[in-house]
Amino acid sequence: MPAGGQPGGLGIRFAARLIDGIIVAIVSFVLAMLLNATSNILVTGLFSGVLTFAYFVAFEVTQGWTPAKKILGLSVHGPGGAPKPNVQQSAIRNSFTLLSVIPYIGGLLAVIAYIVIAVTINGSPTKQGKHDELAGGTQVVKG
Repeated sequence: MPAGGQPGGLGIRFAARLIDGIIVAIVSFVLAMLLNATSNILVTGLFSGVLTFAYFVAFEVTQGWTPAKKILGLSVHGPGGAPKPNVQQSAIRNSFTLLSVIPYIGGLLAVIAYIVIAVTINGSPTKQGKHDELAGGTQVVKG
């Protein structure tokens, strides 16, 4: 287990994703409004998917947390207890957020990915989801 805390459980991680999702949704909506593209599903899906991916990767790599994770006392560690994931690890860990850019079915695929991740977090003694495993063993910790 990484130094600095206990693994972050499913409930608090869900809350952090929800808060971060709201932040990204607001930014996506404002950008879509500025481009007069709020009714174009292709543009709004692209904004939300790419911005969500960029948001999580940028914060995890530079800070080791996203704003919501920071507020809730969570951080993302790289494999082996590294203080932060590197770009590749974070990109792999968050690649499922890009599913929403797929027109029409992307939202459904993203929901399925979230369910798989939630089930694997809940079933893991270290509270690591499939996305953490694929990223080489990243871990969200509290404390």
